[in-house]
Amino acid sequence: MSSPDFTTLLMAWRDGDHRAAEQIAELVYTELHQRAKKYLAQEYGYQTLSATALVNETFARLLGGAQVEWQCRAHFFVVASNAMRRILIDAARRRRVRNSGNQKWAEEAAAAPPPVNFLNQKVDLLALDEALNTLAQISHRAAQIVELRYFGGLTEQETAEVLDISPATVKRDWSSAKAWLYGQLNSKTALEQTPKS
Repeated sequence: MSSPDFTTLLMAWRDGDHRAAEQIAELVYTELHQRAKKYLAQEYGYQTLSATALVNETFARLLGGAQVEWQCRAHFFVVASNAMRRILIDAARRRRVRNSGNQKWAEEAAAAPPPVNFLNQKVDLLALDEALNTLAQISHRAAQIVELRYFGGLTEQETAEVLDISPATVKRDWSSAKAWLYGQLNSKTALEQTPKS
C-alpha cells in the first residue's frame, strides 16, 4: 500500500473508523513484530514479554488510548514505538519491584554482562530511559531524534521530515546524542560496579 493510502487509513481511524484501524494493524503487524523482537533482544535483564505480546499490548494501547492526530506512516511508527518503549519500561519497573527481594535474581543479574553501548549491546531499559529523560532536559530535539531513530526505527531523512529539520542536523544531533548516552550508560555501570568502601 502506498503512503497516501496509509495516510488515508490513519485519517479514517482518527475519525472513528474501526475497520481502518484493523486494516492498519494488518499492514504494519510484521514490521512492528520485527521491531518488538529487536527491542526484546537488546534489553539487558530478564524479559517476560514475547514479541507477539508486546505488539498486541501496543495495539491495545493505541486503540484504547487518547485520539491521535495522525499525520503519516512515519508518525504512526513514532507513536507505536513510543508505546512499545513505555510498555517495556513499565514491565522492567514491575520486575525490579517484584524481584527486589529475590537474592537468586540479584546474584544472576550481578553476574550478567553490564550494559555498555546502547546501540550494539544489551541495554538496561530503565537506565536508558533515565538517561533519555536527562538528555531531554539538556536538548529536547536530541532526545526526540534518539526516540525516532532508535525506538522508531526511522531513517535520517524520515526523522528530518517528522521534526521539520535538515538531515544534516539530524545526523549531527544523532551522533552527539549517541556519544552522550554511551558515556551516561557507561558511567552508571562503572558507578554500580565500584566496590563500596
